[in-house]
Amino acid sequence: MDHVARIQAEWRAERPDVDTSPQGVIGRLHRIANQLTGELTLLYAKYGLTEGEFDVLAALRRAGAPYERAPGEIALHTMVTTGAVTKRVDRLEAAGLVRRRRSDADGRGRVVRLTPAGRRLIDKAFTAHMANEQRLLGVLTPEESAQLEKLLTTWLGHLEPPESAAT
Repeated sequence: MDHVARIQAEWRAERPDVDTSPQGVIGRLHRIANQLTGELTLLYAKYGLTEGEFDVLAALRRAGAPYERAPGEIALHTMVTTGAVTKRVDRLEAAGLVRRRRSDADGRGRVVRLTPAGRRLIDKAFTAHMANEQRLLGVLTPEESAQLEKLLTTWLGHLEPPESAAT
């Protein structure tokens, strides 16, 4: 019996009038998410990055050459506020991994660009990140993994608003 099953059993004994079956899914997802976050952040730290810094570098790398985005775009692609992006970019810039410049389209705006060192680092870190995620999913068969992805995609589609074509 796992931790969640013990909690459900205790609630069934104390509150048999309440259906605790949702805890079986939600509780386990919550515990899995906490475990995964710990595993992922350990890997990022091996590259001298926090989770947020990894996200910023990854968002810039995914943009394609010349590997730059405006801070507001970074916020959209990392699901954090522009204030949080600013703090992350400050740290990454101090480390020589990104640099800011004035926008060509709007002289008042700024653009953040990966430096060559930033690109090398995110390429190494991303390769290791994907290997780590493969390892973490290795307890599931490919069929189970595909089924889980489909179920989670369906569920997330009902919880999150659809992304617009512009993002």
